Amino acid sequence: MSISEMLDGAIAAIRYSPRTVLGMSVAISTVVQVTGSVVAYYFIGRQASGEVTPRVLLRSVGAQATLAAVELVLTAFGILFLAGLLAPVLARTMFGLDISLGQAWSDVRARFGRLLLTAAVVIVASLAALALPILPFGLALAGNAHPALGVLSAMFGIPAGLALMVWMYVLLVQSVPTLVMERQGIGGALVRARRLSKGRWWRTFGTLLLAMLVTVFMGFFALRIPFLLAQLVFFGGSGSGSDQVLPALALDTVGRIVSWSVVLPFDAGVIALLYMDRRMRREGLDLDLATRPAPEGDEDFFSLWRPTAPARPADPYGPPAAHAPGAAYRQGTP
Repeated sequence: MSISEMLDGAIAAIRYSPRTVLGMSVAISTVVQVTGSVVAYYFIGRQASGEVTPRVLLRSVGAQATLAAVELVLTAFGILFLAGLLAPVLARTMFGLDISLGQAWSDVRARFGRLLLTAAVVIVASLAALALPILPFGLALAGNAHPALGVLSAMFGIPAGLALMVWMYVLLVQSVPTLVMERQGIGGALVRARRLSKGRWWRTFGTLLLAMLVTVFMGFFALRIPFLLAQLVFFGGSGSGSDQVLPALALDTVGRIVSWSVVLPFDAGVIALLYMDRRMRREGLDLDLATRPAPEGDEDFFSLWRPTAPARPADPYGPPAAHAPGAAYRQGTP
């Protein structure tokens, strides 16, 4: 698949099973955005004495940065978790099979806890990669070091930390669909993701970056404009007091739930399709699936996605090797 085909495929999956995809997306977006709003209210609720919420936020740059970081981490976690949930949906769509919410839950029920942990491991590993180069800057601030030392550590540490965070995330992002589709453990899924990313890191990065730009534009701007206008109309007056903080935050939360419920499946679907694309390019998965019979049950369906052992070269003087799915393709036989 080309990059444009993967982006189009994510949209096609939403159109093919809108109730299933959007139903899961609404559930995850609600949990993520309500959690973010609770954290926001903790930061701004006690400070909102006779002022509108945006003014309180503008007064505290530290609170804004903290809230933005928390929302970014929660959103990334939600996208990863949804990618694991959508992987079986997209896989069944490839066979033209209908899938309901009940079937989607049945596909991931046994892997639910591991899916949460795997998504958390990817996020924590990425944040650790960010924090490691920035550590000298933090130590310089805490130890009242010379200002020049702090400036130098920030100039080199922050860009290096951001680059390492992106590198780690792209390297491990395919572990989430791998865990669900191949029935791997957490460690096995992480190792498998590294192997699938080998030699294709820049392509994966470019695809994820393009999907993120579309997601951010739609989620932050296009779909939230009506709710932002409503906030200005109902809570933009100078006489707004602390009693309106909670209603304003509730309206903002509803707007974020609506907008992110629509765009999160796009980003998560691209991650799942990246996994399938890597399997096709590295292992000939498309030819394997084309030569196997249609799945009849859940176990039969997921057995299609388990990687087969590499075929050994046939002995030209011995009997022909036993055929495994995809062996003809790997040996170069028509």
